Amino acid sequence: MTQASPLPTTALEPLLVSAAEHAELLGIIARRSLYPVFQPIIDYRVQAYIGFEGLIRGPANSRFQFPDALFGTAKLAGLANELEHVCREVTLEAFSRLRLPGRIFLNVTPGCLADPRMAETVRELLPRLGIAPGRVVIELTENQSITEVPDLQDVLASYRALGLQIAIDDLGEGFSNLRMWSDVRPDFVKIDRHFIDGIAEDRMKYHFVRAMQDLAESCAAHLVAEGIEREEDFAVIRDMGIACGQGYFIAVPEPVPAHHPRQPVMTALGRQRVSLSPVGAVGGKPPTAQTLAEYIRPVAPETVNDHIIERFEAEPDIDVLPVVQGTAPVGLITRQAVFDQLARPFWRDLYGRKPCTKFMDAAPLIVDQHATVQELGLMLARADKRYLMDGFIVTSEGAYEGVGSSHNLMALITEMQISAARYANPLTQLPGNVPINEHIDRLLEAGGFFAACYADIDNFKPYNDTYGYRRGDDVIQLLGRILREVADPRLDFVGHVGGDDFVILFQSLDWEKRCDEIVRRFAEGMDGMVNDEDGRRGGYMAENRRGELVFQILPSLSIGALRVEAGRYDSHREVAAATSMAKKQAKKQGGGTVFVERRRPLAEMAARLC
Repeated sequence: MTQASPLPTTALEPLLVSAAEHAELLGIIARRSLYPVFQPIIDYRVQAYIGFEGLIRGPANSRFQFPDALFGTAKLAGLANELEHVCREVTLEAFSRLRLPGRIFLNVTPGCLADPRMAETVRELLPRLGIAPGRVVIELTENQSITEVPDLQDVLASYRALGLQIAIDDLGEGFSNLRMWSDVRPDFVKIDRHFIDGIAEDRMKYHFVRAMQDLAESCAAHLVAEGIEREEDFAVIRDMGIACGQGYFIAVPEPVPAHHPRQPVMTALGRQRVSLSPVGAVGGKPPTAQTLAEYIRPVAPETVNDHIIERFEAEPDIDVLPVVQGTAPVGLITRQAVFDQLARPFWRDLYGRKPCTKFMDAAPLIVDQHATVQELGLMLARADKRYLMDGFIVTSEGAYEGVGSSHNLMALITEMQISAARYANPLTQLPGNVPINEHIDRLLEAGGFFAACYADIDNFKPYNDTYGYRRGDDVIQLLGRILREVADPRLDFVGHVGGDDFVILFQSLDWEKRCDEIVRRFAEGMDGMVNDEDGRRGGYMAENRRGELVFQILPSLSIGALRVEAGRYDSHREVAAATSMAKKQAKKQGGGTVFVERRRPLAEMAARLC
């Protein structure tokens, strides 16, 4: 690692600050008069906190109480590295003392990466505090250009080798920030609050964040939406599929934060749109973490290691023991870890009477009982490899419920894949009637808005008779491909009823625009499905249903759309009947149209008359 020798504090003279300010800053650093507060970061997928960002406050009622004045003046006075070093220490000490779960996000300017005290913190302070390096995320702030840091990649590689993760802050604030993403290849990327505040009403911000999301997925980075202050923005971020969120709506920074999301946040999470299952659902509803939870009698943090060994020996079928303080899980002890330690000479003599917390995993994967198995699978795929062996703890509103096995999770996902394949259309591999109906019922049960759209190819039979069934299959596959590409894979469900009939269940807010794009792209795609002469003429001669030779226009697409609002329909049968009527209206208007049924259902009109 490249190391820069910091100037001794005593030798520094005020540069661009007054002597009084310089002296006051030196006193704050020497006395460590700095107070950390912690703001949680929620993981939407598992409905729990993934970690906390450590923020610093200076002495109360002083000119340096707030970060801008504190760090801005320290930079001008040439005391930035000294201040950051003390901030890291007091933040980590408080994080350890409060026994906060998950990761700690530490704000670090790029220039401090090469400070030898930073490496000392990782190698010496973390073990002393009992914080595993894998729980520390270095959050790079952009008040210094990364081009000013020599050998940046080597410096970052050295920290990654120690187990730390990297995050970059305020994505979208400037072009240099995008360059930082490219150079750093972070594990976490925080979206600047400008793009989050008001995203529920601002389509431009929505599309900017969507572009960031696509970029993040291409390089396997987790996105964190900062500055979520309203429930409306919280809901949009959640429904977009952004991994994590942070902001005042979730929780304000506090010296002693709660370990679990407060009830209004959990309620907002519970109102989420129905998530899509890429492999289908068993029994009509997607299995959740609760399905996999097995209750294992937990142990308390003060339980001694001798008792842990006795539990594992007496219960050979369990591989893990959850450590629970009150009702909240704080760690996980694995059979393998205990017996690996036990194999060391004199280990039991030395540590048998010590509390089990010394050897537990203090950052287990903790998930809410309502997390779906798809969300769990994604979490495990992107998490540290140890979670595949250790499994996860399941909670209900923060209270311990049980332990889930990764082996059982994989078995359930495989079972769901087999079940989904049984009902898939053999030509397009899209879900067929059974999963379509199940998903409609799930959407109705959730009580939110969705649009049910029926897509049917016009003039398909004469084309199929003239060009042959193989070309007909190509047209059906073309439409299936267009539907998958236009639909949002996180929100919209695409099903294949059979033949040239498809169903799209939209939760996307811009579903009408997507329908228009489907019709347009299908018309463009048909240009390559006919010979040049028929393409120029816009059709061909072929027999009609009465056996008469007539001019047939090229196949086009009609979509009948139904706006489904809470309480208007009771079952998938009613939705299917109304959507089928909308499709017939679309076909009456001529090819290449989208008809939106805006009339109220008969049952509702009858109820109003009564």
